[in-house]
Amino acid sequence: MSEIRHTPEAPTGRRPLAPGAGIDAHRHDTHQIVYACRGVLSVTTGSGIWVAPASRAIWIPAGTVHEHRARGDTDLRLVGLSDNPLGLDRPAVLAVGPLLRELIIACTGDDGPVGGERERLRAVLLDQLRRAPEQPLHLPAARDPRLAAVCAALHRDPADGSPLARLAVQAGTSERTLARLCRRELGMSFPQWRTQLRLHHALLLLADGVSVTAVAHRCGWASASAFIDVFRRAFGYTPGRAFTL
Repeated sequence: MSEIRHTPEAPTGRRPLAPGAGIDAHRHDTHQIVYACRGVLSVTTGSGIWVAPASRAIWIPAGTVHEHRARGDTDLRLVGLSDNPLGLDRPAVLAVGPLLRELIIACTGDDGPVGGERERLRAVLLDQLRRAPEQPLHLPAARDPRLAAVCAALHRDPADGSPLARLAVQAGTSERTLARLCRRELGMSFPQWRTQLRLHHALLLLADGVSVTAVAHRCGWASASAFIDVFRRAFGYTPGRAFTL
């Protein structure tokens, strides 16, 4: 993120993105909700990566340097906000129910509301955001070079099932040290982080049209049924329905 644009006011509107397209690093002085009502969107900051399919939105607080990347044909919706209905000073992934989805689409359409209607819709949208539960779809970034090396290796090959002890040897440290670093820098255990990584990659592969069975294999699950079970528990629906909602 060497070139950082500064757009004082976070925009509201629609921005279709082709597969693999993105928006380069920038920041706003106001808050923003980003939502892909089709496709999968990832948002990268200095603290890690947030990823969201069409059932999730990403909250980006004012001042956060971030960049977007689309997987699959993505219909990106952006909502700029001067208010902070969530009270969060960090990015977060939020569940998007049917009403919140329709409010976001209505507020960002090419023929969106104006005047009093616009203000009323945005007031309801703010109420829905306050009630939207946060989802654990964040891949934190490691700072310690030993842990960062392990994370980078697993990003390259999420199917790698090496135990932490073996990864620690490859990184030139001990299993205990890596486990402690995971808790301190990633805020979760190593198995929890690896599951998040695999779900992240699974969403990207599904957006590219890869079959459920192939995704399960390429992301390290022992079987398609094991993958489906973990995916359903994380998102509330099966991977086969991920892009038909």
